[in-house]
Amino acid sequence: MQAKRIIPCLDVDDGRVVKGIKFKGIQDAGDPAELARRYNDNGADELTFLDIGASYKSRATLLDVVSKVAAEVFIPLCVGGGIRVIDDMRNAMNAGADKVSVCTSALNRPELLREMANAYGSQCVVLAIDAKRAEGGFLRWNAFSHGGRTDTGIDAVEWAVKAVELGAGEILLNSIDADGTGAGYDLELTRRILNAVPVPVIASGGAGTLDQIAEVLLSTASPEMGAVAPDDAPGADAALVASLLHFGKTTIGEIKKHAEAQGVCVRW
Repeated sequence: MQAKRIIPCLDVDDGRVVKGIKFKGIQDAGDPAELARRYNDNGADELTFLDIGASYKSRATLLDVVSKVAAEVFIPLCVGGGIRVIDDMRNAMNAGADKVSVCTSALNRPELLREMANAYGSQCVVLAIDAKRAEGGFLRWNAFSHGGRTDTGIDAVEWAVKAVELGAGEILLNSIDADGTGAGYDLELTRRILNAVPVPVIASGGAGTLDQIAEVLLSTASPEMGAVAPDDAPGADAALVASLLHFGKTTIGEIKKHAEAQGVCVRW
């Protein structure tokens, strides 16, 4: 069984780590480099750095902050936000990123994913999908751009499939509905994406308890869809965690111990 990853996420705006609820009510959560050092030392498998202001403010990624974070970690670092062209990806990699995440720029110009994969390999290309349930009572999720502010009307599952065909080597799947709520990951959305693509899927948005983290890694069965056998819903390949860690509600070690006790294969 492949070991599942626990990945702290640093949502950075104007040089500070921030966290909100459903992309709103933003509050300060600390210094990026200090948090990066803590998570590296505490056993994080990877670290994700998302410059959440770069896209909607139409500016470049804060590369000086990326460099400071990269200097503190000896684990894979994924950087996203403000990556619009290959030169942006090159600059992020030169600043210390091991892979790069794109969201809005790929929605605007999907061919960017192919260009990135051709330049650095699919293993360095992460497609971030900010998905929100469409209104109307049916199970459809739309992909949003510009930091969750713009509904593109594009079906999130179909977009994931197309993105992988173009060269994305991993999906960072964030539920806008669940983000920052502590109510748990959107298991049905995660299951739909897992069943649609052959690449690793990182579940993001909603982690509030240790049970919820273990649950999304073990199985993505959804009550609204009825019971789903674990073999049919293998769970996400990794779980992104932010608020629980930033505000001292738990530690990476506690997350891994609890997940392992529930039957999740984790890395130590």
